[in-house]
Amino acid sequence: MAEIEDPSPDAAIDPVTVMRPWEPTTDGAGDKPVPDADQSADCIVIGAGPAGLAAALELVRHSHVPLVLEKAPIVGGLARTESYQGFNFDMGGHRFFTKSDTVNEMWQDLLGEELLLRPRLSRIFYRRRFFAYPPRLWNTLVGLGPQESVRVLASYLYWQSFPYRRVETFEQWVTNAFGRRLFERFFKTYTEKVWGIPCTELRAEWAAQRIKDLSLWVMMKNLVRKTGTRVTTLVEQFHYPRLGPGMMWEAARRRIHGGGGEVRMNTDVVRVHRNGMHIDRIVVREGEREYSIAAGLFVSSMPLPELIGKLDPPPPPPVLAAAGELKYRGFLTVCLIVDATDLFSDNWLYVHEPGVRVARIQNYKNWSRAMVANETTSGLGLEYFCNRNDALWRMDDTELIALAGRELEAIGLAPASKVIDGQVYRIADAYPVYDSKYEANLAQVRDFCDGLENLRAVGRNGLHRYNNMDHSMLTGMYAVRMLLFGEHHDLWAINTEQEYHE
Repeated sequence: MAEIEDPSPDAAIDPVTVMRPWEPTTDGAGDKPVPDADQSADCIVIGAGPAGLAAALELVRHSHVPLVLEKAPIVGGLARTESYQGFNFDMGGHRFFTKSDTVNEMWQDLLGEELLLRPRLSRIFYRRRFFAYPPRLWNTLVGLGPQESVRVLASYLYWQSFPYRRVETFEQWVTNAFGRRLFERFFKTYTEKVWGIPCTELRAEWAAQRIKDLSLWVMMKNLVRKTGTRVTTLVEQFHYPRLGPGMMWEAARRRIHGGGGEVRMNTDVVRVHRNGMHIDRIVVREGEREYSIAAGLFVSSMPLPELIGKLDPPPPPPVLAAAGELKYRGFLTVCLIVDATDLFSDNWLYVHEPGVRVARIQNYKNWSRAMVANETTSGLGLEYFCNRNDALWRMDDTELIALAGRELEAIGLAPASKVIDGQVYRIADAYPVYDSKYEANLAQVRDFCDGLENLRAVGRNGLHRYNNMDHSMLTGMYAVRMLLFGEHHDLWAINTEQEYHE
């Protein structure tokens, strides 16, 4: 992989006139007071997730004063940390690893020794057996048993002889790489749990991005000798904040405030006003009050369809239609406090078991011992993928906690009676869906967004691409450099050559 270059434009920076639209006094919580209606700001960043906070930090680094607007009451976006009864819960499990020196330096600068180096262990749980992930040939064959192993190898040889010549779907890509039998055993159930659509509709781009360079042939060669082929989906160790990712984002918020900026919570952007292709102001809602804020530069990490839908005047109808067809997959995490010391050694498990709805289980104690309130209990996050407002999404929290306990018992990890307490957290727009219309729709929306003179979309939601966390932060940093200095970066392609997707 060619590493992303980290250009340092500092030497070429001209003196900048900095606008400071807020009074220097602060309230008792340390936040600046909310301004009156119709204010102005230097630069506005929409969203306080990794991408938005990275953009704001980059603005501060170049002596600009960002105003970050976040509609939630907590920073971190999709990578936030929730707390309940002394336990910390990471929404999805977020490893801190990167090939970018710039991102790594930012992480180390913000947290220092609080950023732990952790070993990674994740496995597939299928038919009450643990399988290595990425799959290892001998481990897989032993787990499947001799008869099934023969069928898997025969299927692989068949599909090597008669592969799909035109590969458009996830099913075709994985079948060519592993054979139909292993696709149906290891990949189909889990993938359709996550995406809620058949593998025949999920694009091959997803597989090529997330599990490239991995195939049954590579597994067989590695069984005999080391091939030098680096499996791109596996990172064997990673950094992790001692109290979860929220530590990083809170440190970023403090740094932004220290640089004169503000991260304003519970503030929703409801309209984005444009004059031609120039954004001049936004309208926000804070509680019952709406007011407008003018600015010269804008960075947006809100979901791309939401940004397009809030433009005033709206973009051309074809762009609106294309944005409306860009879909997200949501998920909810049922966080359980379990009366058990050591349930399993993994950071997380992929649950391929077809008889349960849970898709992934986080074991937070194995990320950091400080994530749990005491050593005699465990904190688990059972992840259920769903769409906003479907039956699972609307299920009562008490019912979801009971469901998670039953499924924990059904797959043999712990009796439901060991569940002491629980809490449910829902995230509506978590995963951009790579369906059959994804590529064409995104191209049309991107073409319009690239024409906006003083706004750049960033992050997983803002670009509608399944970025890793460091990729999202790079898009935020590079967007600022584009706006301030006219640098040229393809934000939509930052993750396409990265070698550690999963």
